[in-house]
Amino acid sequence: MTAHAPDLLIADDWKDYRLLDSGNGGKLEQVGPYRFVRPEPQALWAPARPPQDWDSADAIFAGSSGDDEDAGRWRFNRELPQSWTLRWDDISFVSRPTPFRHLAFFPEHSVHWRYAREYLKAHRGSQPEVLNLFGYTGLASLVSAKAGAKVTHVDASKKAIGFARDNQQAAGLGEAPIRWICDDALTFVKREIRRGRRYDGVILDPPKFGRGPDGETWRLESDLPELLDACQTLLRTDPNERASAKGFMIATVYAVRLSYLALAQTAQQMFEGGEWQAGEMCLPHEGRSELLPTAIFARWRG
Repeated sequence: MTAHAPDLLIADDWKDYRLLDSGNGGKLEQVGPYRFVRPEPQALWAPARPPQDWDSADAIFAGSSGDDEDAGRWRFNRELPQSWTLRWDDISFVSRPTPFRHLAFFPEHSVHWRYAREYLKAHRGSQPEVLNLFGYTGLASLVSAKAGAKVTHVDASKKAIGFARDNQQAAGLGEAPIRWICDDALTFVKREIRRGRRYDGVILDPPKFGRGPDGETWRLESDLPELLDACQTLLRTDPNERASAKGFMIATVYAVRLSYLALAQTAQQMFEGGEWQAGEMCLPHEGRSELLPTAIFARWRG
């Protein structure tokens, strides 16, 4: 892959989620039957809707004034249930307000769920295996499993894995072949390489900083190249031949200081041949033409 204009992936395939407005560092969202206001540092422009639309949201996350953009607290304008069920395409799942401003899913990731599903449905000759790293509440794992894959889901948070198991039941996939692993992602991948394991797809959504269950430290800028290289090894049909990698890889990054080109060119060093895409993930607004950029991505298949 040579340098080119970024691809824009627009998550415009939702019925239970709508981006109603954004601006002044925030976003107004319709999530199922409820409306939320959450911080959004990418929304530098002015909102289109009047202030009363924002002020009347069911819940507003007020961010702190510190450097941690996830810090803050919810203010509820009316009593809400602890959780509720949403649906994307044919997958039902549970949404809930979390202490770190999230709602237990990232709607922009639907562009990757569809990509993984299309690949897996086209390669059903033998049951493919997918590794989902930093898997959070497991929607990519459920989409992959429903498409016919055996899935290994890895996250360092026991609570996130608990939420993912809730989603497995909500989706009616209680018998699906999914391994739920609470572990540090890089530690797990290195162990799988030593075991001689191979996967047909790897999905990763690493944070800027994190800690594993045994105190391991993850720093995106320093650890991502090693992890990408290790993931490439897991995709090889011959462990000693870099060019033998087959399958797909999807990497999403939310770090503001990292450009899509930096991510793409780092990943390109690890993967030979195949088809590449890299750029930004976006959400469309309801009633206005601007797109809300949310994350950068690189994805490959070969």
